[in-house]
Amino acid sequence: MTPEHPRNPVPLNLCLAECRVRQTRVRQCLTELSIDRAIFVSHENIQYLTGFRPHRLMQAALLVDLNEAVLAAPNSPPDHAAADRVVTFEAQRCATLRQEQSEAALAALADATGKAAGQRTGVEFSCCGLHVRLVTGDDVTRSVDIDAEMWKLRRRKGPDELLMIRRAIACTEAMYQTARNIIQPGMTELTVFSQLHAAAVKVAGEPLTALGNDYQCNSPGGPPRSRAAQAGELFILDLGPAYRGYYADNCRTIAVDGHPTDAQQRAAAAVMSVLEMVEQTVRPGVSARELYLQAKALLDEYSPDAFFHHLGHGFGLFPHEAPHLNPDWDDVFEAGDTFTAEPGLYTAELQAGLRLEQNYLVTDDGVELLTDFPLDL
Repeated sequence: MTPEHPRNPVPLNLCLAECRVRQTRVRQCLTELSIDRAIFVSHENIQYLTGFRPHRLMQAALLVDLNEAVLAAPNSPPDHAAADRVVTFEAQRCATLRQEQSEAALAALADATGKAAGQRTGVEFSCCGLHVRLVTGDDVTRSVDIDAEMWKLRRRKGPDELLMIRRAIACTEAMYQTARNIIQPGMTELTVFSQLHAAAVKVAGEPLTALGNDYQCNSPGGPPRSRAAQAGELFILDLGPAYRGYYADNCRTIAVDGHPTDAQQRAAAAVMSVLEMVEQTVRPGVSARELYLQAKALLDEYSPDAFFHHLGHGFGLFPHEAPHLNPDWDDVFEAGDTFTAEPGLYTAELQAGLRLEQNYLVTDDGVELLTDFPLDL
């Protein structure tokens, strides 16, 4: 067991002082947009701003105005939360989960803060239902969508967020170490999945928020099946465990019998050359769309159109955030971004194909590689 993978990992939480800094940034946005206060109901934004992440089956609500942050928490006040006031509501009754929790959370918030009569209120239009009128009042014209502003703020990862992300990445490292030890002809995808899950939980020290999507052999990706791996095939593992809400997302491809073919090795070299280009090119101000186009040109030299998906994306409290390394967006890299680069090649001679993915942090003058573990097949 290495120092990076302790037997009894110390639980991590967001720093309450950093949460206060993030609340200050929200207040700056409110002032710039002439908004009086903002209401949040998404687990991601509540955690980002207070450090408290509700259980996945429970709701919460948060109000931030120019003077205070008021949290409506399920059942009892949390031990760890950057809030000036905490009110509670019943999320359960006699151990039974209530289905009307959203209404109850917002009603508790309204009782604590009053309705925003005549005020402009920032609201997450993507997830706030009509119960938000308990706090905003019935004049919906006074509600302003604050989603885009929050997505922008969340791009710049704080030091406490990076600790959470590094723990999630440590889970993937342990998962790949396990995969290289156990994958062989005849092993089913479901068996691989279950053993990788166990390896990740040991590093996390607790259940994970998510485990990622791609656990298929002889396939570009998909959920694990009862199918057995065969000699000569490639096993694409695109792992996205999330530790306390914060995601990692990186991919390795493993030759099932341990003996990749010459064609598979050449394809892997082409994919690695794209990762090298990314590391040499990315810095604040670089176009993510242009980076995608450069990568596509390099991979088309190996085999035209054998690369058919995005080059990567940002990640954090959501698996796909800005910047989008994709021709359908026009994002620019910023310092503090955490992002993936995942070039791949998919042809019949490769036994479906291969993909290799790294995670990076954008610094003031380049990138820091966060996934410094083997890429070989």
